[in-house]
Amino acid sequence: MHWLDGALPFFAHFLLWSLLSVGGAIGLLPDMHRYLVAEHHWINDAQFTSALALGQASPGPNMILFAALLGWQIFGLPGALLAVVGLILPSSLITVAYFRYSRIHRERRWVRAMHDGMAPVTVGLLLSSGWLLARHEAADWQRIGLIAATVAVALRTRLNPLWLLLAGALVGALGWI
Repeated sequence: MHWLDGALPFFAHFLLWSLLSVGGAIGLLPDMHRYLVAEHHWINDAQFTSALALGQASPGPNMILFAALLGWQIFGLPGALLAVVGLILPSSLITVAYFRYSRIHRERRWVRAMHDGMAPVTVGLLLSSGWLLARHEAADWQRIGLIAATVAVALRTRLNPLWLLLAGALVGALGWI
C-alpha cells in the first residue's frame, strides 16, 4: 500500500487514540483492532497479535513499539513515524499541562473528580483489552481453563505476574496446550 493512501485518517486515529489512552495505551487495543483489522483490513489478526507480542516483549516503551510496528506494516517508515508521533504527542502535551495545573489547584472539585474518575475508566479499558486478546485464545476447554485459572490466581494472590507468565510458557513448552 502506498503510504499516502489513507495516511491522514490513519494519523488522525492515532491522535485520537492518544487522547483516549487513559491509564495506558493497552486499553486501546479493541478499537485499534476494530479500525486497522476489521474495518480497513490493512493488517490481519495474526499481524496485529504478532506486533503486540513483539512490542510487549521488547524492552522500552512497549505500546510505542507496538504502534511503530503497526505503522510499519501498513505504510512503511512514514507509517511508523505517523503512528508514533500520533500516539505520543497529544497525550503528552495534555498530561504535562494537566499535572502542572493540578499541582497548583489540587483542591478544586473538577481536579479531584478527574483523579477519582480515571480509575474506573482505566479498569474498563484494560478489561476490554484483556477480552479482545483472550477471545482469540479461548479455542478449547484447556485454554479457557488456563485463562480462568490465571485470572483467579492474579485476583486472589499477590503472586508476581512473571510467575504466571513462566507457568504459561511451561504449559505451552510441554505441549499441554
